Amino acid sequence: MYWVMKYPVLLFWQHTFSRLLFGMLVLVTTWSALVMLRQSDNFLVWVLLLMGLIWGADSGAYFVGRAFGKRKLARFVSPGKSWEGVAGGLVLTQIGVTVFALLSDFTFVQWCVLSFIALLTSSVSVLGDLTESLFKRHEQLKDSSHLIPGHGGVMDRVDSLTAAAPIYVLLLSLTGWL
Repeated sequence: MYWVMKYPVLLFWQHTFSRLLFGMLVLVTTWSALVMLRQSDNFLVWVLLLMGLIWGADSGAYFVGRAFGKRKLARFVSPGKSWEGVAGGLVLTQIGVTVFALLSDFTFVQWCVLSFIALLTSSVSVLGDLTESLFKRHEQLKDSSHLIPGHGGVMDRVDSLTAAAPIYVLLLSLTGWL
């Protein structure tokens, strides 16, 4: 978050070792989270919920941001993202979590806990998206791949996951659901 907020003035970012250390931290924590998730009895349900949260936050942010976005979230890193878009993404994830909880026969308290987990996970996924945008800005790239025209590349599919998965799994573990 510090680097995203301070961009383009990044003191330690210019050093290759700093970027390598950051990359290793992100990859190791994400890998560990996914391994822990895989060991769960409800692996498929929890993974689908994680993906739904990430995709919901991303889709909600895109559509609400396009329609109502006025206040820039991080104009030097990703000028198209807005605070209104973030709010739209968080609302969409809360709607999705409510539907999930109703279909899963969650109690009111469980729904409240799951809503909190969804809120934190979705918020952190936005930070992952901004961090990947910072990488691209630093390297002066528009897209991280040109495989599919108009598609930002593989990194655009996993940027939110690398940020959200560790938090999501930690919170699920703290609840005892994993």
